[in-house]
Amino acid sequence: MEKKLFKQLILLITFSVVLVAFLVKLDAVGSWVGNVLVAFEPLFIGVAIAFVLHRPCNFFARLYAAHLPGKGKRAARGLAVATSYVLLLALIAVLIALVVPEIIKSLESFVGNMGTYGTNFQELYDFVVEKFQLESLANLNLTGAIDDLNSLLSQLLDVLTETVPHLISATGVVVRGVVTGVLAVVFSVYMLSGAPRLLAQCRRIAVTYLPKKMVGPFLSVVRLTAETFTRYVTGQVTEACILGCLCFVGMCIFRFDYAPLISVIIGVSALIPVAGAYIGAIVAAVLLVLIDPLQALWFLIFLVVLQQLEGNLIYPKVVGTTLGLPGIWVLAAVTVGSSLMGFAGLVISVPVTAVLYTLLKRDMDVRDGKKRTEHGKEEVEPGENPDSEKK
Repeated sequence: MEKKLFKQLILLITFSVVLVAFLVKLDAVGSWVGNVLVAFEPLFIGVAIAFVLHRPCNFFARLYAAHLPGKGKRAARGLAVATSYVLLLALIAVLIALVVPEIIKSLESFVGNMGTYGTNFQELYDFVVEKFQLESLANLNLTGAIDDLNSLLSQLLDVLTETVPHLISATGVVVRGVVTGVLAVVFSVYMLSGAPRLLAQCRRIAVTYLPKKMVGPFLSVVRLTAETFTRYVTGQVTEACILGCLCFVGMCIFRFDYAPLISVIIGVSALIPVAGAYIGAIVAAVLLVLIDPLQALWFLIFLVVLQQLEGNLIYPKVVGTTLGLPGIWVLAAVTVGSSLMGFAGLVISVPVTAVLYTLLKRDMDVRDGKKRTEHGKEEVEPGENPDSEKK
């Protein structure tokens, strides 16, 4: 038996054995993969933080390098990392200071007005029953149910404020979360500080171990992936901030209730592709319909107008076309990604699909160009001058 054939048989047998073992012990393999992912969780979070802060860090590094004298340029990268983190922490602190107290007030007002909501809802229910002559449903008492719900919410708030902190402190959840957060920050600092060196090392590894024909396409895919994810994150966060701020201003102008709480809900839900707008609108409408159904209707009209204004006029000029992915592919990506990976799939499915869509489009363009070239050559017979007829 030839040596080459023998090696191929060994590889085929090994692959078959590994595949059978994988299928037989699928549960064990899945559990092992889950444990590995949990172990690498700080690294993944650190990569995400570094990815978000990469552009601000590069901006400050160039700024400091241009203005620091001589040997001070060596500290430009470190100062840029520190500046990026200070700005991020300051932004988070400002958001917490401005938003959290207003949200707490809105929640307290919502829980305190549950009795009024029950009365209003009961009146609406009685009106509907009387209008459509639904005598079989006329004896339903919704006020009592709302009172029971109010009591249940109050008890739940008491449990959350008194019992849960003691339970959490008695477990290792907080400790694990703190350790994960600290390690993630450390990883992100190292990545941001040594970003040029890390990128050069990764490029060197690719050039060393990949075939020469694959180096160019591989690096091109990596650049495309980084650019796509950057545009996606920047676009989604910018859109959420713009929409949340405009919603808050509009609600204050038109004197809608729960303006801070609903504006935060609308802004956060805008981070979810496709379904986010509907989720935010439904939650906000449910909060307002308990106070006044007419106010909820006016709010939905206001939100539709606001989203059209923001999506067609403001967002394209501020952010531009983020990914260039058709809407049907966005919907398909969100549906499949959320089904396979939950919230993580919901977040990364759209940029991953955009990368695959762009690669497929590029490959199709290249193949079409080759076919057109070959077709043009076939039309010209060997030895025939294509310009002879023109002359």
